[in-house]
Amino acid sequence: MEYGASQLISNPSTYPYQGLKEDGQQQVQSTVITLGPNVTQVRDHLPWSIFNFFYLNFCCLGFVALVFSIKSRDRKVVGDVEGAQHYASTARALNIAIAVLASLAV
Repeated sequence: MEYGASQLISNPSTYPYQGLKEDGQQQVQSTVITLGPNVTQVRDHLPWSIFNFFYLNFCCLGFVALVFSIKSRDRKVVGDVEGAQHYASTARALNIAIAVLASLAV
């Protein structure tokens, strides 16, 4: 039997249910849905990039490292672990290069 919108009762506890029936009783099956991604911890090196941007901004590499760190954090929020790891490794390499070049310049 099909029910249209005009035939449904306004109280949701009294909606007709066509589920499993045993011994004249109706059983309701429930489904559990886990929300939220199980994202592994990806280090985005954002504090290090901010420090390099403000204090050791050698040839604007600090700005580029900051951009990659922010991209890594955005990918981590979306749930793209591979993209976040790629951007984080690029930001880390740039931060290391900035630290080495700035220390050689001093």
